[in-house]
Amino acid sequence: MSDNLGFNKIAGAVLATGLAVLGLRELSDIVYKKEPVAKPGYALDVQETAEAGAAAGPELPPDWGTVLPAANVEAGKAQAAKCQSCHNLDKGGPNQTGPNLWDVIGRKPGSHPGFAYSGAMTDFGAKNAAWDYQHLFEFIKAPGSYINGTKMTFVGIKKAEDRVNLIAYLRTLNDSPPAIPAPNPAAAAAAAPASGAPASAAPGAPAAVTGASGAKPAVVATGKPGTNASAPGSAQGPKAGAAQQPSAQQQNPGNSPG
Repeated sequence: MSDNLGFNKIAGAVLATGLAVLGLRELSDIVYKKEPVAKPGYALDVQETAEAGAAAGPELPPDWGTVLPAANVEAGKAQAAKCQSCHNLDKGGPNQTGPNLWDVIGRKPGSHPGFAYSGAMTDFGAKNAAWDYQHLFEFIKAPGSYINGTKMTFVGIKKAEDRVNLIAYLRTLNDSPPAIPAPNPAAAAAAAPASGAPASAAPGAPAAVTGASGAKPAVVATGKPGTNASAPGSAQGPKAGAAQQPSAQQQNPGNSPG
């Protein structure tokens, strides 16, 4: 009899324990009821926008007769600090990772003495007579894209105004700087952006630049920078002169500093 009572007690205890466990489980489900998440906490609503610059049209050539006389030479000098990590800017200075840039505007690409140019730059120089304003403007934007195979690994200066200012400064590093072409105010006004960035020629109207073919547009300034009203940085440029239409070759710049 005693054995039966002992077994009943043990069985009762086991049953009670099982019921307690089940009860606690149900109670915890009630207290800590899990609701499905309506929206994951890590899901971010990102508004997809058009790729930067996708809506913008192709960059128009500046009207050099208009933008150079009004360029900020001091701002261009600040931009030139990016060049000095690879280039020396002093007259008679040495070549470094890149060639010396004194007299670079107007110089034949790939021709500076003592520098070992890439084959791409040498080929480019064989096809282009000189670094003119438009060639530099396009090259400085993205050197590797403009001349595939160039040694210049600089990522480039994307903002047109910064490149114009830099070119205006480089023009001062020249014993006999190339002339500033005659302005084409009608084309500049038609293409002038509302943001105040340097004016560009209207679509289809070529910029008035001195091209690699050697054709010389009407001269606005021929002296050294700072010696006449149309030197870079001068607040007052010459009055609008005869519009200059360069050859088709001038609209296809392809030089790199050298």
